[in-house]
Amino acid sequence: MSFSFTNPRPDPEPSFTFTGPADVEERLQAISDMAHENLRLVTEVRRQINN
Repeated sequence: MSFSFTNPRPDPEPSFTFTGPADVEERLQAISDMAHENLRLVTEVRRQINN
């Protein structure tokens, strides 16, 4: 998978396009799921440290 910036100007929310297999949405969903799991684990560790 690759991506390229479509607007090279500095922008707080740059736009970019993905090129690659048709399952890009599935990959993005998997990344999102992993990020949510990481945040859940961080919250759990913080809870344990603070108790």
